[in-house]
Parts: sequence; C-alpha cells; structure tokens
Amino acid sequence: MSIREIKRTVRGQRAVDGAGVNLVRVLGGNDVYDFDPFLMLDAFDSVNPKDYTNGFPMHPHRGIETVTYLIKGKIEHEDSLKNKGVIGDGECQWMTAGSGILHEEMPKASERMLGLQLWVNLPKEDKMTMPHYFDISKDMIPVVEEDNATIRVISGDYKGKGKGVDPKYVKATLYDVTVKPGNTIRIDTKPEDNVFIFLIEGDGKVGNQPIAEKTAVLFGEGSAIEVSATDKEVRFVYFGGKPLKEPIAWAGPIVMNTDEELNEAFRELRKGTFIKHDIVK
Repeated sequence: MSIREIKRTVRGQRAVDGAGVNLVRVLGGNDVYDFDPFLMLDAFDSVNPKDYTNGFPMHPHRGIETVTYLIKGKIEHEDSLKNKGVIGDGECQWMTAGSGILHEEMPKASERMLGLQLWVNLPKEDKMTMPHYFDISKDMIPVVEEDNATIRVISGDYKGKGKGVDPKYVKATLYDVTVKPGNTIRIDTKPEDNVFIFLIEGDGKVGNQPIAEKTAVLFGEGSAIEVSATDKEVRFVYFGGKPLKEPIAWAGPIVMNTDEELNEAFRELRKGTFIKHDIVK
C-alpha cells in the first residue's frame, strides 16, 4: 500500500458572494486543473445570521453539478419553475444543473451555519443533460463508527460498511470524517481518483505536516491517505473523483468547454431561451 503524499495545500480566504453572504472561498478558477473534476469549494461557518441571510437570489447555472452539504443550519431553495425544498442539519442536495436552471438559495437564521458547497464539473457529453435535483436526507447518509473516527458516507462506498448515493455523471466519493483526539485514520483511495480533503472544523496533521482548519489538501498518487487529529478532534470532508481531463471555459455560474459555448449560454440568457427542460426531482 502506498500512502499518498501532499501535492498542494490551499487555505480558504474570506470572501463575499451572492447578495452579501460572508463565506470562505477555498477553490476557484486558479485550481480547476489541479483539482479536476472539482471546480469550486465554498465553506460556511458563522453564528451571526447577518453573515448569510441575504442569500443567493435567483441566478443561472449550466454545465455543472452543485453539492450543498450542511452540518448545521438551514437553507431554503427554489427555482424559476417553482420547485422548492429545504436542506437542514446533516443533509445534502446534489443538483445537476445540466442544460440550465435558474434558482435561488436562501440560508435561514440558525444557531450556527456550518457546511459547504462544491461544484463538480460535468463531462463534455453531459453538459446539456436534463437538470435534476437529488435531495439527500439525513437517513440516506450511513454513519460508520470506528475506534478512531466517525465516517458519514455522503456518496460512494466506505469499506463495504456504508454506501451513500451513487452519482450518475461523475462517480465522486464524499465522506464527512471526524477523527478522535490523538488518532489517525487511513482511507483507501481509488488509484484513478484525484483526491483532496477539506478541514472544516479543527486543525489536523498529514504525515508530520500540521494542517490548519479551513485548508484543502490535494494529494498525489497512491492507494490511501492518512489524516491525524492533534489533542483535539478534527473534522474533514474527503473528496475523490476521476479527472475529466477536458478543457474548461468558466464565466460566473456557467462552466462549459469552449468560449463559444459560454457566449451562447449568455446570449440565451439575454434572449430568454436559456431553460431547455423542466427540472426533474
């Protein structure tokens, strides 16, 4: 077994997005090829509702999937076709924007807002697929208790002990992992996957290197990763996915393969022809 070593670290930076939402921007445009097939990662962590309740009013997406995972908090969402729903504590929404949606996400005042949103790139042949909402309730996320850690399996399979959802387009693996103080967890990885973790709560260590909270760690090649807690527990989210190795053309909320496709998307927005399909739940 070969343990993957650190290839790169990215420390999240405070940013403002939407209608004035204070968040931590972790991955963005400068990281897309290193972290392929993952495009963007934003984290939320606040006990002040003023940081996030302005939300993300109606906006378009095309060519991607958005994965919103809440450890704590509540987000109401709605689209231009009047589909609506709520994401709560320990829940996730996996949304395939595909050919195009217009939607809004409005966080509600909570004791604490703690979670993240990940953008997953869609393969070229699936960029214009039919949009789809996949709501992942708390009881759909298996919890695996081990001596050294607790693993919540959002997608993929953890050692045959817990299976999360099976994404249709990019077979991404997502785990929410809490490592007990002074312990180390080893997670087997698919050799073909690009793998990174994000420390969402607490500091940790990879090998002998200290890793601060709100840091993403991209790993090199290998068959497993190891992450350790210090004298306090560390909570991180594990991401694994096979790189698409395709060209990326990205502007705002739309991610395609060419500038021509991007320009066409924005022309359609102006003309009112952006929406190609109803959204399927």
